[in-house]
Amino acid sequence: MEFIEMLGNVSVISIILFLVGIAFVIIELYQPGFGFFGIAGLVCLVVCIFVTAQTVRQGLILSAVFFVLLIILLVIFFTLISKGRLPKKLVLQESTSAELGFSGAEDMRHLLGKTGTVMSTCRPAGNADFDGAKHDVISRGEFIDKGATVEVIEIEGVRIVVIEKKEEG
Repeated sequence: MEFIEMLGNVSVISIILFLVGIAFVIIELYQPGFGFFGIAGLVCLVVCIFVTAQTVRQGLILSAVFFVLLIILLVIFFTLISKGRLPKKLVLQESTSAELGFSGAEDMRHLLGKTGTVMSTCRPAGNADFDGAKHDVISRGEFIDKGATVEVIEIEGVRIVVIEKKEEG
């Protein structure tokens, strides 16, 4: 009974807004992205402050205090980031090394000048077989029919550019 008396003029709407705001902020911490949940959470918390405040002036003052505290927390957080003193749970501890099974983009320069067979029509992108290995390829804009022989003329990262190799005769 004393707890309910302590709440005084806090309405059910205020409590719901507060809980939803906190939940949205927590979701934003674990689901980073566009920031929808973080912004929605802050809006819910500010609206909660205004619903709970007895006057508009009190709501403005409490909102200002809320944002000052938020800025102070952000400054502390970014100071810790810049000095490398973040809690271990916030920092990825594993490396993405080949020993752990991670691999980057494969170097495709060994295919330069090789010939292969188109496995799906290039319009202009398709697939080609080079010595038993299937690779995604792209032509310079022309269509190349399935079964045609192609030659690798350019490698740009993982992009393999081919031209149709016409039979001479």
